Amino acid sequence: MGRIVALFFAVAVFGWISLGTAADRGSPEEAKAMAETAAAFLKAEGPEKAFKVFMEKGGPFHDRDLYVFVQNRQATMVAHGTNPALVGKDMTNLRDVDGKLFNKAMMETKDAGWVEYKWLNPVSKAFEPKVSYVIWAGDYLVGVGAYK
Repeated sequence: MGRIVALFFAVAVFGWISLGTAADRGSPEEAKAMAETAAAFLKAEGPEKAFKVFMEKGGPFHDRDLYVFVQNRQATMVAHGTNPALVGKDMTNLRDVDGKLFNKAMMETKDAGWVEYKWLNPVSKAFEPKVSYVIWAGDYLVGVGAYK
């Protein structure tokens, strides 16, 4: 079973790289694919291993401006691909620059879905419109966003 997961993971990562090399930014489709693969990886490998891999700089869950973030059911950040200082923080009342409680919308997602908000782009260092695909993987909400 581990070999199947590893093969699926390698194919998915290769797909992100081959789809993404022509653009400076990840697309919403690539964000969704990365979130789905991250959720499958979390389910297959468990939180301890998955969170470590999600947070590896230059690792398989980093592609240009795409990265994985994970929260538990209490809205506590447990992994964040670009800002490890957020790990352990309560995200319940997190607002974007316009005051939108976008994390509440993420947490209320039934199984999977899209949430729009504005967020600091780690590449441009500017607040930009973003759409994140979030998916529940057991007790964890896995997300990846793409800037518009």
